[in-house]
Amino acid sequence: MQAIFETAGIVGTGAMGRGIAQMAAQAGSRVVLFDVQPGAAEAARSALHATWQKLVEKGKMDAAGLQACVDRLTVADSLSALAPCTLVVEAIVEKLDVKQRLFRELEAIVSTQTVLATNTSSLSVTAIGAGLSRPEQFAGYHFFNPVPLMKVVEVIAGLKTGPVVCKQLSDYARQFGHTPVSAQDTPGFIVNHAGRGYGTEALRVVGERVADFATIDRILKDQMGFKLGPFELMDLTALDVSHPVMESIYHQYFEEPRYRPSVITAQRLAGGVVGKKVGAGFYAYQEGVAQVPADPPAPEVAALPPVWVSPKAARRPEIYQLLKALGASIETGAAPSESALILVAPLGLDVTTIAAVERLDATRTVGLDMMLEDGATKRRVLATNPATRLDMRDAAHALFALDGKPVSVVRDSGGFVSQRVVATIVNIAADMCQQGICTPADLDVAVTLGLGYPMGPLAMGDRIGPTNLLEILFNLQTVYGDPRYRPSPWLRRRGALGLSLTHEEI
Repeated sequence: MQAIFETAGIVGTGAMGRGIAQMAAQAGSRVVLFDVQPGAAEAARSALHATWQKLVEKGKMDAAGLQACVDRLTVADSLSALAPCTLVVEAIVEKLDVKQRLFRELEAIVSTQTVLATNTSSLSVTAIGAGLSRPEQFAGYHFFNPVPLMKVVEVIAGLKTGPVVCKQLSDYARQFGHTPVSAQDTPGFIVNHAGRGYGTEALRVVGERVADFATIDRILKDQMGFKLGPFELMDLTALDVSHPVMESIYHQYFEEPRYRPSVITAQRLAGGVVGKKVGAGFYAYQEGVAQVPADPPAPEVAALPPVWVSPKAARRPEIYQLLKALGASIETGAAPSESALILVAPLGLDVTTIAAVERLDATRTVGLDMMLEDGATKRRVLATNPATRLDMRDAAHALFALDGKPVSVVRDSGGFVSQRVVATIVNIAADMCQQGICTPADLDVAVTLGLGYPMGPLAMGDRIGPTNLLEILFNLQTVYGDPRYRPSPWLRRRGALGLSLTHEEI
């Protein structure tokens, strides 16, 4: 199969540039490497040769394939050597003026039919191409690191990008074996935009002293199936990378509350406590291994009190089934006895609000997160309120750990931990669809492949139920009075009509 672009130029031969060059050569294109740093392009060629040799050793490429790829790879000693290229992809420093200058120079060198593409992750494609005389030949082509393994690429149209160019880039990505997704030129495009909720909301939770880093990570992994908790993820990517992205998207959206960064990461960045690569982040690292505090064991309780469940608890019938399976003594009267553990299960509200509204004895009231069915999670989460007695906290912890499922007990919070984090993720994704940044299908594919989420945000929202998410968000607004929790019109309308969050209007 002939490559869509016969000759591809790669400007910038760091990790991203090398990865793009590898895939382009493997797709059958002649590849020309250029870097302003002396010797960098030659070093990239040597590194790619070594990469292909390892693929041969693993049986993933034969000797003929290796030789063909090596033969397609050349090094340019000047930018003018890229003149024959039918595509040039830039993967240099994330500075607007530097990229603008490069593309003005390239446009004067290459053919009028050559496609120019930027691998920018955070800058406006329209702004980068603003000074070009042929902006219709210019687009964003955002890969993820490491390029050969991260099988998604965002194809971004600037305001003047021609549709044919985007189709060519999408088809070329398929020749790489990647999945292209189409995005409008907005801050963060798809993946970095949709990923805002996970870290920023988790930081708000820890900032309220609801739980520590390790507990929040455990909850989101065990309840929702994320591969990495938000603090593990930020340690891996490093705050010198992730915090500037948080600030950039927040400011590019003119201080939209949904994207508000945290003073916690700003302070840690200033102190150099940026993550795994320096041995100190949200976790300490010894020989590259995170030192994670042990999960607190369930307390030993001599005698468990009877349990009374609020009539307004979410999934009340299921709570009763769970209590029966655990062997609990259940009270079914209109009001709890003087010795009962009072159990509430709010969506979005905190335990304090429920206790006050329902006139419950707050000293004996504990919350249980029932956003998902109990059988769908690997961890149960309980929340106390400021008045909860220690004996009632311990009794609730011991009771819900009787069958061996781990239990985390957190301080009072609207939406516990998972409810508020997941609702934020889904709400941001829904609003991206409302803005027309991408299709619902491309959004879910991009996030699943680009961030490794257990499912796309919209699929996650459908699993929980749009009406449940609306209840969580409306109640979070009640508890916190923060506009970051206002539901997107996309979510509100589909929730009201009982439609899937992937449903598009005709």
